[in-house]
Amino acid sequence: MTAPPIRLGYHGSAALAAGLVSAAGRTPAEVTLHEYAVNDPFRLLRAGELDVMIAKFLVREPDLDRSATLSTDARALVVGETHPLAGHATLRLDDLADVDGFACPGTMPGYVWDEVVPRTTPSGRPIHRRYALETTAGMMALVRSGAAVHLSLASLSEVAPPGIRLVPVDMPAAPVFLTWVRDRVPGHVLDFVHAAEAGAGAGAAEAGTGAGAGAGAAEAGAGAGVPAGVRR
Repeated sequence: MTAPPIRLGYHGSAALAAGLVSAAGRTPAEVTLHEYAVNDPFRLLRAGELDVMIAKFLVREPDLDRSATLSTDARALVVGETHPLAGHATLRLDDLADVDGFACPGTMPGYVWDEVVPRTTPSGRPIHRRYALETTAGMMALVRSGAAVHLSLASLSEVAPPGIRLVPVDMPAAPVFLTWVRDRVPGHVLDFVHAAEAGAGAGAAEAGTGAGAGAGAAEAGAGAGVPAGVRR
């Protein structure tokens, strides 16, 4: 009997999700992509409407398991092109102390948002998490107006409209991994998880061949220091 397509949740970059599927040796017919809402990220997964989802930063939910780290996503500031910070080649976290950003959205765990947008800079200055974040489109509109900036991830460049820049921020990249509801995952979905882990490892090894061998593997796998295999 043919297994049903795997319903894979993602937020932001569909290209990142498609690349993960391809690295796992699966086709779009075998793994279908479904975007989840940033203000209620685990609802579709817990409701059984997704089989597995891509998450970033380390999720510590008691009912969820996660894979090894599959890749990393560099940190970047989403900023309107006329904002003073848009002209920088790179930024430090301390550069964000005098601008307004976004508060933890909806049911997003607060400990995750503290990784996305820290409460303070390294020098101890508070970061102003002022505005509500309901949708990516709404966030982008407010950022484009110049009223706010959003500390986020480089992969959002894929969905950034005209008038928006993404400026690299000197922070550790976010780990990218898969997560699913513990004790409620079919065997063919776990097979996909294991294939994604193997694909990530193969890609890291390939990146590390030739001059400077090993550097690519370290960069691809060291984003969170998560060992291979399912994590709880």
